[in-house]
Amino acid sequence: MELSNENIIFDTDPRMRQNSSNVELPLKEEDKELLMALYQYVKDSQDDELCAKRNLSPAVGIASIQVGIPKKLLAVVVPMEDGTTKEFALANPKIVSKSMQKAYLAGGEGCLSVPDPHAGPVPRANHIKVRAYDLLSDQNVVIEETGYPAIVLQHEIDHLSGILFYDRIVDHVTEDMIEIE
Repeated sequence: MELSNENIIFDTDPRMRQNSSNVELPLKEEDKELLMALYQYVKDSQDDELCAKRNLSPAVGIASIQVGIPKKLLAVVVPMEDGTTKEFALANPKIVSKSMQKAYLAGGEGCLSVPDPHAGPVPRANHIKVRAYDLLSDQNVVIEETGYPAIVLQHEIDHLSGILFYDRIVDHVTEDMIEIE
């Protein structure tokens, strides 16, 4: 299975607002195939040549509902400033704890499923702990992330509950919030 922009559904599609269902573990072949296709989309979308060749849009994450499938599957590939990459292909992710400290992206958030810009800060927990099954490591994991990777994970996990980033935009930020460039 290979995904492209042709497979992405938009925020005007009512499916984007539905709750996704847990998947059975161990993963069935069809769920593994979908999760790997989501991961490959995100990974390949960070290469300009592949974007043009395969009709992809640059992304750091995608949830299966964004291709019209209401299952709790998501993929995240976040390049870090130190040259490393945070990569996950998660099934049934659940935030088990989060910091009171809020952070937001200076430029706001975007989404493959939201073609129109929605400006404004989206405050999210600066630090989170997520429990899930990770297909890339083939094991149940507890992931702890801070800053940008934490924001990306929260954005994708929100999709599993039918929440879009612009639902969380606020009018103003408070002094105690961390701005992430």
